[in-house]
Amino acid sequence: MAETSDTRTPAQIEADIKRRREVLAETLDEIGVRVHPKTIVGDAKAKVVANVDHTLGRAYVQVNRVVSDVKAQFVNAEGAPRVERIVPVALLAVGVVGLLAFGSRRRKG
Repeated sequence: MAETSDTRTPAQIEADIKRRREVLAETLDEIGVRVHPKTIVGDAKAKVVANVDHTLGRAYVQVNRVVSDVKAQFVNAEGAPRVERIVPVALLAVGVVGLLAFGSRRRKG
């Protein structure tokens, strides 16, 4: 327990004051660093980067899941293509491209 002021010597009181000043100076320095605009901006940037990284990570997982699901529709368990599913999709894609090309020719002519 701390000594009472009646029993402390002037040297002890001065040493205590000096110690408390040093602690207070450290505390004020720390507060100054925390409220400095560069520190605030740096902290904000770090939070944004962390949120973006988290969001990108979740998006990557979701896209990877979708790609795996689509791949499973066109490739069997052994890795061989499923022709019965690829041919109709390819024909549909060729038809859409053909319609777009035909439509753009009609507008130009």
